Amino acid sequence: MSNFFHNVPSEAAVQMNALSRLIYDLREDRKLLLKQYDAADEAELLAKITSGEVAEHPAYDHYLGAKMLADTRETIREQLRELLATGL
Repeated sequence: MSNFFHNVPSEAAVQMNALSRLIYDLREDRKLLLKQYDAADEAELLAKITSGEVAEHPAYDHYLGAKMLADTRETIREQLRELLATGL
């Protein structure tokens, strides 16, 4: 198995590793929030709240949390893309 970080400066490798772990944690936490309502994504959860299929409280708080986790994950992914684009 090849070492992905072999030719990457150690500081950049540490940063990439931390960002990758954060992306993973955000994704998994979002999944846990949505799983409670058997929803594939935030839009489906919001539809279930709107239709009355699930109670508004705490589902709406969980909807907002899942949305925030997804938005934060996308921001971190962009940071990782920029780091990779710098031509390590």
